[in-house]
Amino acid sequence: MENLIAIVLAAGMGTRMNSNSQKVLTHLLGKPMLFYVISKLRRLNLSKIFVVVGHQKEEVNKKLEGEGVEIVEQKGLFGTGDAVRQVEPYLSSSKNDILVLCGDTPLLRPSTLKNLIVEHKKKRTAATILTTNFFNPVGYGRILRNGDETIEGIIEELDASPQERLIKEINAGVYIFQKEPLFTALSEIEPDNIKHEYYLTDVIGILRRKKYYVASYRTNEPDEILGVNRKEDLMRAEKILIRRRNGTM
Repeated sequence: MENLIAIVLAAGMGTRMNSNSQKVLTHLLGKPMLFYVISKLRRLNLSKIFVVVGHQKEEVNKKLEGEGVEIVEQKGLFGTGDAVRQVEPYLSSSKNDILVLCGDTPLLRPSTLKNLIVEHKKKRTAATILTTNFFNPVGYGRILRNGDETIEGIIEELDASPQERLIKEINAGVYIFQKEPLFTALSEIEPDNIKHEYYLTDVIGILRRKKYYVASYRTNEPDEILGVNRKEDLMRAEKILIRRRNGTM
């Protein structure tokens, strides 16, 4: 899809994994999980793939040699919003839409990404979010909707009220944005949350305040948006991949 680029976020420390290696390079059935994400993006025939690195960047850079991606450094780990903002200087002449996702989500299906893209193109929205419903959504940002089901924003769990934490629809951390609205909104976000980071999720609320429409595509397979943050997540992801390979799911 020649009018679409991807930004893969791979800069974080991943402290919950308790590993000496960069989290996105953790092996999943013999292959770094970052490579699962990149291989699925290649199937979309994108114009370009950027990978934002930071923590242990030398290790990630070495692994990515010859992979046909462009590497961008996030010098300070100031959150996902700041990470995406680092790519802006490389897009000065581009008018492409931008797909953003994390390097620790190896279970995403190419078909889901394609459906998200189709929804974005069909609705011609400033942003389109991948969501799913979790029975136990602990740890995930919640999707905020108004009375007519229009998306109004995303609230991270640390910043959510007790009532907001009851919401079952969660943010999968995968988005498509129109370029100009995205970077305009990124310039306005403030690190005023508990972790003092610039959250990419804050962009959604800013776009809505500017009267932009935000769409969503909901996957009915919650397992595919699993973020591999801990050893337990890694074992779960391995079991899911094995079942997929065996054709049992």
